[in-house]
Amino acid sequence: MAFASNSGGGPMADINVTPLVDVMLVLLIIFMVTMPIQSFPIKVDLPQKTDKPQENPKEPPEPIRLRIDASNQVYWNDSPTPISALENMMSAEVQRDPTNQPTLEIDTNDDAEYDVLAKVLAAAKNAEMVKIGFVQNTQ
Repeated sequence: MAFASNSGGGPMADINVTPLVDVMLVLLIIFMVTMPIQSFPIKVDLPQKTDKPQENPKEPPEPIRLRIDASNQVYWNDSPTPISALENMMSAEVQRDPTNQPTLEIDTNDDAEYDVLAKVLAAAKNAEMVKIGFVQNTQ
């Protein structure tokens, strides 16, 4: 016969776990209800509604094309530039018109070191550039 039966007259060795599961579910519900809800405030700067329309919108300036090649050389609009001079150049661009900054378009080679990109991004942050984009070349 494929099934064994417990008709041998001995005590049954199976444990009934149904009461244990019932108690655990009740405890789980109690803990879920009594646990304080933790909320962390997140500061979000949303744009505010204005009643007056924008007067004479400014034409955005030409974007700055910043390229990092495989040998970690940085090019500012296709002219080689040392990394140490980037922050001053970016600050000069920001100071022209802080409300209408040019977009910094960063193009990196896949073989470029991350450290160079980190220095470029740190220089942009220190120069208070707000429009930064990454260019993806699909070749």
